[in-house]
Order: sequence, then C-alpha cells, then structure tokens
Amino acid sequence: MLISVLIAIIVLALSVVIFMGIVSVRKKGGGDSANQKIQRKGKSAVLKEAQKKLSHNPKDVGALEMVGDIYYGEKNWEKTWTVYKTLYELSTSHIEIDVAKVTLRMGIAAFYLGKTDDAASSLVTSLKRNPENFECNFYLGKTLYNSGNYDKSFICLKKAKTLMPENPDVNELLGECLFKAQKYKESLPFLKRAIEEKPENKELLYDMAVAMTECGFGDKALKVFMHLRPDPQFGAQSCLEAGKMHERVKDYNSAIKDYEIAVKLENVPEQISIQIKYRYAITCIAMNDIAKGLALLKQIQAQKEGYKDVAALIARYSELNQNKNLQTYLMSGTSDFVALCRKFISTYHKDGFVKIEDVQVSADCVEIICEVENPKWEAKQIFRFYRSQNVIGDINVREFHAKVRDTKCDTGYCISMGNFSESAHKYTEGRPVDLIEKDELVKTLKKINMFG
Repeated sequence: MLISVLIAIIVLALSVVIFMGIVSVRKKGGGDSANQKIQRKGKSAVLKEAQKKLSHNPKDVGALEMVGDIYYGEKNWEKTWTVYKTLYELSTSHIEIDVAKVTLRMGIAAFYLGKTDDAASSLVTSLKRNPENFECNFYLGKTLYNSGNYDKSFICLKKAKTLMPENPDVNELLGECLFKAQKYKESLPFLKRAIEEKPENKELLYDMAVAMTECGFGDKALKVFMHLRPDPQFGAQSCLEAGKMHERVKDYNSAIKDYEIAVKLENVPEQISIQIKYRYAITCIAMNDIAKGLALLKQIQAQKEGYKDVAALIARYSELNQNKNLQTYLMSGTSDFVALCRKFISTYHKDGFVKIEDVQVSADCVEIICEVENPKWEAKQIFRFYRSQNVIGDINVREFHAKVRDTKCDTGYCISMGNFSESAHKYTEGRPVDLIEKDELVKTLKKINMFG
C-alpha cells in the first residue's frame, strides 16, 4: 500500500516538473522548438499548418507564435507587428506567452514601420522585463535617436555597448548621438572607431571633420574635408567648409579651388549652392578678380533675390569694376595705394608743381605733406586719405586740424571714400581744412592716369 502511494506521488511530481518545463520553454519564446519544426517540415508547410489553425481559432497562441517566428525571420514587419500585437493582447490570459520577447519584436517591427511612439512604448515594456537584452537596448536607442531624444538614446546605446562591445553599429550610433547633441569632444572616439569599422561611410567622415573643427583640430579636419570634396553626397558641404577654412588663413587660391570643385558637382541643394557661390564671389573679390566676383553675385541675385547683402555688393563692385583706380584706392596693397595718393595730389593741382616732403602710413589712413608751387601762389599742404567708407565725424576732423597747425601747413585736405558728418562740415567753417567726399574723390580718380 505504501509503495503504491509513493509511486503515485512520484508520477504526480514528474507531471508537475514536465508541465513547468513546458511553461518555462514557452516563456523563453519557444524559439528552439519552432525552428526545429520549421527545419523538419519546411517553412511553407509549417506556415500553412499554423494558418489553418488560426482560421479555426484566431487566438491559437501556438500558431500565432509559429507564424510570428516565420514573419520575423523574413523581416515582414507589417505582419510581424500584427501577430505580436495580438499575442501581447492575449498575454494577460495566457501566462505561457513570453511578454519580453513579444514586446521586443513588436518594438522592432514598429521601428522599421516608422511607428516611433509604438516602438518606444513596446521596447520600454520589454526592457523592464529583460534589461540585459542587447537588441532591446539597441533598438530603443535607435528609436530615441530618430525622435531626437539624444540624451536617453545615449544611455540605451551605452548599455548595448557593454552587452556587445564589438558590435560595429553601436559605435556608429553612439558617435552620431553625441554629435547630434553637440557633444563634439565626446563623440570623436566613437566616430573614429566607427570609421575604422566602416571606412566607406562618408557621413561618419564628414561628421568627424565637423566635430574636429569644433574641438580645435582644424588642420586634421581640413584634410578630411578636402578628401570628401568629390563625394556626390557630402562633397559640396565639404568644399564649403574647406573653402571657409582656407579663407580664414587668407589662402585664397586654395579657397577658390575648393569652390571651383563645388560648382561642378551635380544635384547640390539650393541652399548650399548659394552659400558656395557667395563665398566664391567674396574670395574672387579678395583676389581683385572683380569681374568674376560680380558674375557670381549676379547669378545669386537671379537665383534668390534678397540674399544677404548681394544687391549692395553688386552696386558697389559694379562701380569698382568700371574704375581701376577706385579698385586700387579701396583694395590694393599699401605701396600701390600710396602711389595713387601721390598721383591724386598731382592731378588735384594739375596747374602746379608738387614736391612731396613726407609720407606717413598708419592703420587708418595715409598722410602726405607737400610743397605746391603755382604760377600765382605757393603753399605747404597736408593731405590725409581715408580708405574707409564709413561716415567720419568731427573728432577726426578736429585732430586733423591740429595736425595742420602742428606741421605749419597752410591748408589741409581730408579725403574719404565715405562721407563726413554734419558736425565735421560745420567745424571746418572758417578753418583751413577742406573735406573731399566720395563723389569728388571718384571724379578725380577717373582723371588719373597711373601710367602717365
């Protein structure tokens, strides 16, 4: 009798163990048994069998899990989403359903379908049940990255990296995540590692160059930008960045090469194209190629009227383009400018003999003291030439008058490419100072023959 009772107890215990084992396997996803069944019968046969069961009972958990595995393996994300959404809804009444697995696959399917909110919600649910799952951390990180939540994305991706340090996609996303968050210094190690793993990825290279620029590694960044110049996707922007960097160090020849490469690229976005032409025009003008600069400015005006100060630049440099002496006055080096100023004095006193006594060059102006002999009179005069086109006030004129007095000159001429303020004009009344403004200056410049 005792033996019979013991046998019954052992059988019952074995039954409980077997049942718990089945539940445990199902909670882990039942992936192995499903895969074995697919391998044994073939995917189409298993799918047909599962679909037949579902036609009789749409809530058949086993059949749903079977088709879910197949659709997930095929990356049929629309059907994967539908199946696992149904399983999740059934999980409250079926404890054998592995909720962590179901919500993970729901989240991944939603991610690829562009259902950002559903993806985030499903993956967060899965992560709470299994925080050590690489896929869950990785896809939640990608989802948050796509929605612009870079700080939380970084936390998930950092966790994914600890779970799978050698995964090449994690370094890329970590680098891009920090880059988008404008944490350039922190992004560089991850971007560099990602480029080592994916050297053909031009976006990573471009972002690394931008990050290096922001961190003060301009020389290294410039090499990368120049390397990327021919690239169809990142070439135009790289040319623009390289050109601006060359401009900053006044290497205008190199900047022009950058912009010349850029304008030959195809399918450049209009916004970048206009920026390139604008910088190209400014560089040409800096190189005294006014005609080329004007042509580019006019292209910009035709393409996008009202862009920056293009209209004002066209008006200014159209005049310069027609008057070489005006170009020299505003843009040439010091020696050419001084030579022009001497010619100005000779032209201004065309009926007299001018003897230059002293020339002083400062950051703001050039001063020339001379003796002028005319058939009717003789005088010692001082000329001050301003290259600035700004309005000059009475303070400068008062200081110039003092200089006229100190140098014992009979008359002073203050010349500007701009204008003098009303108070400056008023101050000169009754004093031996003449103010020559832009219009009169330009008229005289037109009369000058620098080779005569």
